[in-house]
Formats: sequence, C-alpha cells, structure tokens
Amino acid sequence: MYTVLKLALDEHPLNISRRRLLTTVAGALVLPRSLRVASVRAEPRSGRSPRPVPSPSQLLWQRDELALFLHFGVNTFTDREWGDGTEDPAIFAPSRLDARQWARTAREAGFRAMVLTAKHHDGFCLWPTETTEHSVAASPWRGGKGDLVREFADGCRAEGLRVGLYLSPWDRNAQSYGDSPRYNDFYCDQLTELLTKYGPIHEMWFDGANGEGPNGRRQEYDWPRYWGLVRKLQPEAVIFSDAGPDVRWIGNENGVAGDPNWSTVDPTVVPYPGVSGERVRAMLQHGDPQGTVWRPGEADVSIRPGWFHHPSEDDRVKTVDELVELFFSSVGRNSKLLLNVSPTRDGVLHPTDVKRLHGMRARLDALFSVDRFPAVSAGRTETISVADLRENIARGQSVSRYTLEGLVGNDWRALSRGTTIGYRKLDRFEPISVAAVRLTIEEAIGEPGPVEIALY
Repeated sequence: MYTVLKLALDEHPLNISRRRLLTTVAGALVLPRSLRVASVRAEPRSGRSPRPVPSPSQLLWQRDELALFLHFGVNTFTDREWGDGTEDPAIFAPSRLDARQWARTAREAGFRAMVLTAKHHDGFCLWPTETTEHSVAASPWRGGKGDLVREFADGCRAEGLRVGLYLSPWDRNAQSYGDSPRYNDFYCDQLTELLTKYGPIHEMWFDGANGEGPNGRRQEYDWPRYWGLVRKLQPEAVIFSDAGPDVRWIGNENGVAGDPNWSTVDPTVVPYPGVSGERVRAMLQHGDPQGTVWRPGEADVSIRPGWFHHPSEDDRVKTVDELVELFFSSVGRNSKLLLNVSPTRDGVLHPTDVKRLHGMRARLDALFSVDRFPAVSAGRTETISVADLRENIARGQSVSRYTLEGLVGNDWRALSRGTTIGYRKLDRFEPISVAAVRLTIEEAIGEPGPVEIALY
C-alpha cells in the first residue's frame, strides 16, 4: 500500500504559509518512490500571487547539474589571473588548440554544458570582433583567421553539450570604458555579435566586475539593456549574474551552496550585479522562502587555485575526493556546479585535470549505480548511507523542514534531518541496515508536491 501525506488535524488546508505534514504508514511500512500529497488541495489565498515556478529554460539548466567553465586567453600566456589590457595579441599562440578535446572530456565526465570566457577583464576577444583590434584576429594563431568562439561552439555541439559564453563587462583595453554611454554601445555591439553568430546560446554569463577606466571614471553598466538584448536575440538562454535575472551566483567561489537553499528570491535585495552587503550575501547563499521570482543558484569553483592555467599549479589540482565533495555541496544542495578547468598554453586540458574529472565521474557512477529503494519497498533489508530526495520543481519548491527515518528492527531511527529539498538534496549518514524508510515533511510553504526518494 502506498504511504500518503495528510495534514495535521489542528491546521486548516488554506494555511499554506506554514504547515506540519506527517507520514502515515501501512503494509510494508515503506514510501513509494514518488510520494504524493493525497486529498489536499490548497489554492492561494485571495490577493496572494501563486508560488514562483521555473521556466522551461531554467528547468533544463538545473537538470544538467554540471557545467564546465573554461578560462582561456592572454592571461594563459602571461601567467596572470587579471590582465591589464596592454597585452600584445601576438602572445596568443596556442600550438595545438583542440576545443573538441575540451568538450569530449566534459561529456565523458558527465558534464552537459560548457561556458567559455569569450572576453575577460583584459578586453582580449577570442573571436574576430569588429569592435576592437584587441582580438584573435591580431594574433598569429590560425594565421589571424581563427575564431575560438566558433571552434568552442562547434566542439560543444559535436559532443552534445550546451553552449555558454562569458563576456566581461569590465574591459581594461577599451578606450571608451568609463564613458558610460559610449562603452555601453560598444559592449552591446560585442554582445550582439556573440548572440547572433554562433547558434543557440544556453547560458549567458555576466558578473559585476567594475574597475576604473583609462580616464579614471567608473563605468555605469546598463544592465536592463544588456539583459534585454539577450532576451531579444536568444530568448531561450538563461542569464546568470548576482542579480540573475534567471540564475544567481551562490555568493562564493568555493562551490558551496547554502543550507537552506531556496530557488526563490526577493529581487529587490540584489537589484544589479556587484551590489554588496550582509542581506545580499544571505540572499545569494540561501534565497528566500517568500521570494517572488524563481532564481536558482549556481556554485562556481576552480579545479585549481587559480582560474587560468598556471604551470606552477599542475600539482595542486583538486583530488577526486574533493571534487565529489563539491558535488554534494552544490548539486546536493539544490544548486548547479560550474567547475572551472582551464586549458594550457598549448590549448588543451592538462592530463591531470582530465584524469581527476574522469575519476570524479567514476566515483559518482559507482556511488549512484544501484538504487536500494526498490528492494526496501519490496520488504528486504538493505544497507544504505545516502538518501537522494527531490521535489518536482516544475511546480515550485515547498519543503522547508523534514526528517527521514529508517526502520531498524522494531525501531524507527532518524537517518537525516534537513530544511530545503528543491531540485535535489543529498543526505549522507553512517551506513545502516534498514527494512523500511519514512519521510516526515514537518514544514512546507505552499502545497507540497511530489518528493522522490532514492537510497544508496
């Protein structure tokens, strides 16, 4: 018999802002894989807007779980993290650049999208732009006829990956930077090239980097115009920045999402990229259960100490254990992991980085290879140490407190307790043999939808 969820008798169905839900068990004392609320139908109170839900593009973005970030450009050849815009394009000379190798490695490691630094703060463009001479067209690479953004996009699509691009708003080479109207025109021209010449773009990645221009004046970015251009030219793309509007930065570069982590936010707290403050940090890390817009978090982190490749860091690549831990602290906390792996001066991914990515994939495949839930559902005792919980986020996010228990002998023992679930929540605990499990949703916002359970 299927277990169902029922409202506690002392609470009214229309009190959807906070409710306590209990499991009732029968038969084999197990929950079905898809746990659904039974005979509870709560409509929004009069005058209250429905709970936010993801767009199809946001849903696709989150279900990918893993994306690879690639920092590559003149900094790769100067051994710096931030260039100053005075670099000679002639130094950009990868001897055996292979964007297909990047994409093949990503696919083999289970990543489903890649994001390339089409332009970093130094202003050097990895495509032959008409807006500046500071680009690959002025380099010896491919005889000055190369287009790395084209090779990147083609490599992604050849391996079945989605394409993402990062265009730094801070440009230390552009003479117009600091003259806000002129530079905003310049930036939109670059953005238009990227959005119209390379096919479908899945994610357009922005940050709030804002340094001093050549004339000492600070640039005022026209974010509504930038985002509007993406909406017009690539309506299916998701837009990332501190302020979204589709995907938010998780608030650190450590690959760690907050707990709790709501995919809903109050947009007034983070109105534009680069704004700071304690409320901003809290909103980026945790979201807001009463948030009015759907803006899930993306956790970015580099596989090395730096973001660009530095030969001195070849022995400082994150271990497989560390990468698996990052998966749990990002994807396992209702976020997405954007892992940076930087190409070398040759234009390929370093063998150590590739090996670690493959090791991460092998470890995750082994960990999640056999779901023990069907066996437990059939009444068999199984040893488990990981619970994989998922809400059907297509209809929003609701769960705000829960307890998962396992039946050991005649006793129910708590396996894990948590707050938010969202797209995916991974709970780890000491290995334990259980004959059944039950999930108690103790608090929720709105009407809780399906919660899927897998056990490993």
